[in-house]
Amino acid sequence: LGLIRSLQDDENLYSDDSGSFVNSSGVSETTSISSSIRNYQYENGRRYHAFREGAYNMPNDEKEQCRLDLHHHIHRLKLDGQLFRSPIPSDVSRILDLGTGTGIWAIEVADQFPKAKVIGNDLSPIQPTWVPPNLTFEVDDFEAEWEYSKPFDFIHARDLQGSVSDYGRLVERAFKNLAPAGWFEFADADLIVCCDDDTVKEAKNLLEANRLVCDASARFGKVMGTANQHKQRLEDAGFINIREEIYKIPLSPWAKDPKLKELGKFHQVNMIESLDAYCFALMTRVLGWHITEVQALLAGARAELLNRNIHMYAQWYHVYGQKPQD
Repeated sequence: LGLIRSLQDDENLYSDDSGSFVNSSGVSETTSISSSIRNYQYENGRRYHAFREGAYNMPNDEKEQCRLDLHHHIHRLKLDGQLFRSPIPSDVSRILDLGTGTGIWAIEVADQFPKAKVIGNDLSPIQPTWVPPNLTFEVDDFEAEWEYSKPFDFIHARDLQGSVSDYGRLVERAFKNLAPAGWFEFADADLIVCCDDDTVKEAKNLLEANRLVCDASARFGKVMGTANQHKQRLEDAGFINIREEIYKIPLSPWAKDPKLKELGKFHQVNMIESLDAYCFALMTRVLGWHITEVQALLAGARAELLNRNIHMYAQWYHVYGQKPQD
């Protein structure tokens, strides 16, 4: 499959020779790729987005991009190579990926459905320049009004916790922007640290960091750890044929089952790399901690993640539903 620049052919994205874009919220928010949206903010050794500055507390630097791609690999390993769980038809024509991040999911789904038009949006323009010809990336905030002129057959929302201020509104917008019989899918990890024995008592620093991040995110107005509410959110919005699937993902390679052990091996690295990303901005900006205090807590949490005698795991949710035909 050939690769071309993704600067074309969607009704909501335009470019000129200077590299300026119009995002899907409307022509009044034209931004320059070379200036404002790349005027990144640097804080405590990490880089953060510039567009809608402060709306999202996770970094967008190269370190985080590598972690996001690793996270994507864990998702595919969990799903035995699949990219999603919704039973979308092979002739799907329009797909939207909310908060696309590095764009890796959108790129792979565009390859899987070469006849479909795929759009990925994100606050950060960190996606590759050369992508499948049926894929377009937008610099946009999915929390703003959606102005798409055509409905989608599939809307995908993965790992959005910490970036959503009103889940009910988000699901309602997805419902409104789906074609009849279209599918919407949430894929999210629950932040609750699970354990089937008492070994989790040895993970005091990790549990404290987890508690503080959830508290800070709630104070910020964008709650985390509510994946167990996604099914109800889809029901409230009017979706039908709703399915909720829960996957057990070890936080280190302690499990005996070969697949769970492999998942734990990758997720251990993912967790260790994610501590700074989740904690730095929220704990310093919202809770008022000094960065050295945060680093001391996270050093203890990393040591606990490396301890295979602590049998922790997380629950990852896939919740998907269909818009009625009529």
